[in-house]
This record gives sequence, structure tokens and C-alpha cells, in this order.
Amino acid sequence: MAVAESGADAESKKLGLFQQLFRFVAIGGFCALIDFGTYSLLLGVAGWPVWLSKSISFILGTTASYLINRKFTFSGASSGNSKAKAGAFVVVYTTTFFVNMGSNQLLVLLFDAQEAWQFTLFWVIAQGLGTLINFVMLKWVVFRD
Repeated sequence: MAVAESGADAESKKLGLFQQLFRFVAIGGFCALIDFGTYSLLLGVAGWPVWLSKSISFILGTTASYLINRKFTFSGASSGNSKAKAGAFVVVYTTTFFVNMGSNQLLVLLFDAQEAWQFTLFWVIAQGLGTLINFVMLKWVVFRD
């Protein structure tokens, strides 16, 4: 006798690569707002140090990303050891954090950034690289079917 799939599992299996990528980017944008909003509040309003504000904002944005992507982007792969998946997610995002920070800093140094548009462009490039790495690693390592 065949067991019927849950609605979330059936929906995820219907999602193609581009649909997953679209959801991942949309969720990432929302989580970036959580990150930036928290950072701005802690740094600008509360007057906390930059390192502490950024650390807390990154953790909140990353946690939201994990929970939302697990439910809506990679829900078909949500079975299995959730502690192992959460641990793998931490490794992926820790790695991505350093790739993001390193590539941004490298671009700033290589091109001797002086103008605001350069810093913005390099931030966008670093974010794009981080997003690409996150999607690939989450889809094919953390939340693989």
C-alpha cells in the first residue's frame, strides 16, 4: 500500500531548481532585512559596539534563514537528523561568512576603494557570492533529498 505524501513534501518535489533558487533569494532578502534592521538598531539606537551588533544581527538573520528555508525552500528534504542538518548549516554559514568578508575585503584592497559606490558594489558582489555558495551547499549538502 502506498503512503500519501504530506502537502509540504509533495510541493517541494514539484519545485524545480529555479523555483527553489527564487524562494531562497526572496527568503534571503527578508533575512537580510532582519540582519540589517537588528544591526542598525543595536549600533545606531542602543549604541552597542560594531562587532557585537554585527554578531547578533548575523546570528538572528542566519537562524531565520535556516528555519524559513527548511520549511519553504527545501521542505522535501526535511526528514532525517535535524541536529546534523543544523550543524551542517552552521558550518556552511560560518564558511560563507568568511568567504563573504574575505572577498569584500580583497576587492576593496585590490581596487583601492575610495568611493561609496565602490564599497556598495563590492558588498553586492560579496553578498552574491555568499548567496550562491549558500544555495549550492544547502541544496546539495544540508537539505539533500
